[in-house]
Amino acid sequence: MKTVAPTDGMQVAESVRFEPGVYFMPQGIDIVADGVAVEAAGVSFVGVERQGQGVRVHNASNVSISGLSLREYRHGIFAEDCRDVSISGCNIRCTAELAPNTLFLDIWLPVERAYGGAVLLNRCVGVELVENDFQHQQSGLLAYHCSSLKARNNECNYNSGFGIFLYGTTDSEFIENSCDYCCRFEVREGGLHYGHMGADAAGFVCVAGSSRNRFYRNTARLGGDGFFLAGRGPDIAAGCDDNVFEENDASLSPNIAFEATFCSGNVFINNFADRCNYGFWLGFSRNTKIEGNRMLFNRQAGIAVENGIELVVTGNHFQSNGHGILLWSHHVADFAQSHPDNDTSRDWQITGNRFYRNGVGIRIAADQDHGIRNLEAADAGDPSVWPHSHKILDNDIQDNRIGIELVRTRKNEIRGNLLSGNVEANIREVDCEENVIGHNLGRRGAYL
Repeated sequence: MKTVAPTDGMQVAESVRFEPGVYFMPQGIDIVADGVAVEAAGVSFVGVERQGQGVRVHNASNVSISGLSLREYRHGIFAEDCRDVSISGCNIRCTAELAPNTLFLDIWLPVERAYGGAVLLNRCVGVELVENDFQHQQSGLLAYHCSSLKARNNECNYNSGFGIFLYGTTDSEFIENSCDYCCRFEVREGGLHYGHMGADAAGFVCVAGSSRNRFYRNTARLGGDGFFLAGRGPDIAAGCDDNVFEENDASLSPNIAFEATFCSGNVFINNFADRCNYGFWLGFSRNTKIEGNRMLFNRQAGIAVENGIELVVTGNHFQSNGHGILLWSHHVADFAQSHPDNDTSRDWQITGNRFYRNGVGIRIAADQDHGIRNLEAADAGDPSVWPHSHKILDNDIQDNRIGIELVRTRKNEIRGNLLSGNVEANIREVDCEENVIGHNLGRRGAYL
């Protein structure tokens, strides 16, 4: 491998080691052949006014870029229609960023209008990103229509948009990345102190069918949201389905630790979702598993779901939340046409969880606004779509204000739970039909 000094607009067709130094490179470089390795320890490229790209790779395979520092580009590295690319040990900062305290982000922008960021990948397969520094800008990694990515030990903290953003990206792994404090503020009428904290910034964002991905031991703390999955947008209805989230920490969001709406088949195991507004918000989701997670001190709820179907909630710890689990139905005409199966909350299994010192351990209610306020009578659904067929079995529900609260529900089964020390009521029913309340243990092991 020969050692050369980089030049602005350079076409790189063979493996090179760049001479250390700081280089003014407004046109960046292009990698134009397969099998090219660029070693750039101690090398910095500097662009102009956060325009263009520092490194461009088109329709190439088996390319590696290591050790390079990039500043003042719209995108530090741009790769399109590539396969088996490695990006490691790079430091990419100061890419294009919207002014702070201005606007609410658009998570549905196509690649042609993508926000600035450290790395933008489009239609790439098998890209590996390892131990890179993508901090202090708007976004770290932006991946459009990619598959088989592997991102490990990257730092994407303190970004004002997204740590890692996936648009139609599938079958990829994200392991031990940190995407903390990815947040922004949108000022609204009333001055600097009136607005939205978060404004759709998040540590991880998945949209437009980003499915079958694995997220393991990442952090997304103090973000607008921690993890944000959206299966429905203004012109797109494609669920972000069958993803696995394991041992991640998305605590300390002003909004939601884990959000997944209009999605199916996602699995959340052994994650932390503490001290947010909501630990999990999973509206209109289906066939979701929530197991072994910790939800502490969330203002509204550990888990909140509108019109969710066939969720399994088992072995979780809910403590000192406004509600442990908050389920409700809400008839929305547009969604009733586009997602007719999600007509209510039904067929949940809530088993083997611990609910301690929450406002309400479990609340299930019909015709609610955010699960806590009754809708106007004109907006209420027919009793046939009251929440129904939930099984609440073998849970430990102690020292809450109310243990279990059911409001206009049908055919739920409550059996085998330990209900003790709940101040106002162990079980409260309001206008319910055909609920089955079997043997539940009270204080000192007595049957209720």
